[in-house]
Amino acid sequence: MTFVLHNSVALSWCFHDEQTSSVLAVLDRLTETGAVAPLLWPLEALNGLLVAQRRRRLTADQCIVLAGFLRDLPITLDPDTALQAWAPTARLAERFALSLYDATYLELAHRRQFPLATLDRPLRTAAANLGLELLPHAP
Repeated sequence: MTFVLHNSVALSWCFHDEQTSSVLAVLDRLTETGAVAPLLWPLEALNGLLVAQRRRRLTADQCIVLAGFLRDLPITLDPDTALQAWAPTARLAERFALSLYDATYLELAHRRQFPLATLDRPLRTAAANLGLELLPHAP
C-alpha cells in the first residue's frame, strides 16, 4: 500500500545527520510502492533545501543534486489539494491547531485512508487521533 509523504521525512533523506534506519525504511517502501503528496509538496521540498543552503548546511551544487533526487522520487501529486483546502483541510487545521500546509497532508491521508509518513509531532498526534497508520514506525 502506498502512503502520504510529508516533507519532514523527505528532507531527512537529504541530510546524513537526520538519516535513521526508520526513515530509510520509509525510503525503501517509497521505491517499492510510490507515495502521494499534496500539490504543495514540491514547493515545500525546494524551500527546505533552499533554507538549508542559506544556513550553509548545503552548497549550491548539493542543493541542485538533492532537488533532482527529490524530483525523481515516485511521488504522485494529489490533484484535489486545492479543492479540499476550502473546507475539509481548513476544518482539520482548526481542529488540531495545525498550519493549513500540514493539514493538507493530514486531509489527504484521511481522505484516502493511507498511512502518513511524518516526523512532525503535532501532525503525528493529529493523525493518531484520526486512527491513521503512521510512518516511520517507532522502533
